Amino acid sequence: MNKVVKDMLNAIWYLVVFLLIQAFAMFIVGTIWYVSQGKDLQTAVQTVGNGTTDGLVVVLWTIVSSLLTILIFALCRWSPFSRSYLRTHPWLSLLWVVLLACGTIIPSEWLLEQLNIQMPEGTEKMFEDIMGRPEGYIVIGILAPIAEEMVFRGAILRSLLKAFSSQMHWLAIILSALLFGVAHLNLPQGCHAFVIGLLLGWLYYRTNSIVPCVVFHWVNNTVAYVMFNLLPQAGDGKLIDLFHGNHRMMMYAIGFSLCILLPALFQLALRLRRPKE
Repeated sequence: MNKVVKDMLNAIWYLVVFLLIQAFAMFIVGTIWYVSQGKDLQTAVQTVGNGTTDGLVVVLWTIVSSLLTILIFALCRWSPFSRSYLRTHPWLSLLWVVLLACGTIIPSEWLLEQLNIQMPEGTEKMFEDIMGRPEGYIVIGILAPIAEEMVFRGAILRSLLKAFSSQMHWLAIILSALLFGVAHLNLPQGCHAFVIGLLLGWLYYRTNSIVPCVVFHWVNNTVAYVMFNLLPQAGDGKLIDLFHGNHRMMMYAIGFSLCILLPALFQLALRLRRPKE
């Protein structure tokens, strides 16, 4: 089989495995949960099959699916771990990654609102239920960044970069970002994931490591979690509500964010280098 085709099929296989793990964990955890709540097995299976919006159940099955993903992708070496990048002592670069993540939050939210895409009501309710729970941070802030970066950068993008020549690395980054967006299974989150996936793909390409990607992902998700819980008026997802309806202040905030984002991009472009194996 042609090596390019094999690498692309591997990338698709990693995505399929990731989605199967999600479905398996949702079915098993959901069924066990509803049976423990007094439902008979058939009713519990039907409830899970119809889709659940119970935030606690979603948190539990997402924890299980994330742990399974990390374990399987590590044991199968689909997302190989190397200390090469950490041996370069990239602490200042990682600080710029943190600033880059902070600088993207408000502009990316504003861009998403311009598309005027509404999240499905059931999905939005489930998402808010997860974000409103203390244990939800285990999923949002800790496990999801590790598991998703192992899959979409450490496995999928790594394979796509092998499939394409170094001159076409952006095609691999775009494809991996597209798959990252599709895997979120709803348009609003998918669009956001695609944009963020481009930056994450660039970080991986420049370092050959998921470490800066995990840091970026962690900051992005943590800020979203904290803002959701500290600013309940932003619960409907409207950026303008953060500024009490003041459009000028919102534009100032976007401009200030760009003053963080652009220097961070510049500094990272200078500092990030693929380590020698």
